[in-house]
Amino acid sequence: MGNGRGIILTRFKPVKYHLTMNTTLEIPQDILESARLSAAELKTEMAVFLYASGRLSVGKARELAGMSLWQFRQLLASRQISPHFDESDLNTDIETLKSLGRL
Repeated sequence: MGNGRGIILTRFKPVKYHLTMNTTLEIPQDILESARLSAAELKTEMAVFLYASGRLSVGKARELAGMSLWQFRQLLASRQISPHFDESDLNTDIETLKSLGRL
């Protein structure tokens, strides 16, 4: 793991009682260099792919990408990826609007 040759991506998963679990994914540096991606760019690409394939909601995908909901939706639109709306997405949108004082 700590051989100094790769980048470690960590994803935190909230669980009951405010404990967190994390999963570590080790990506060798030469893979990132071959793909011409930084760790942040790889996370964004993973988020877009998982959202487009229906594996993540827009809220979770934007969280993985480290973007605001608006930024992530703009990215999806620029790649001509249609929005997928479900109840979870609606609730995320409502919470975002409330936090912005628009609802």
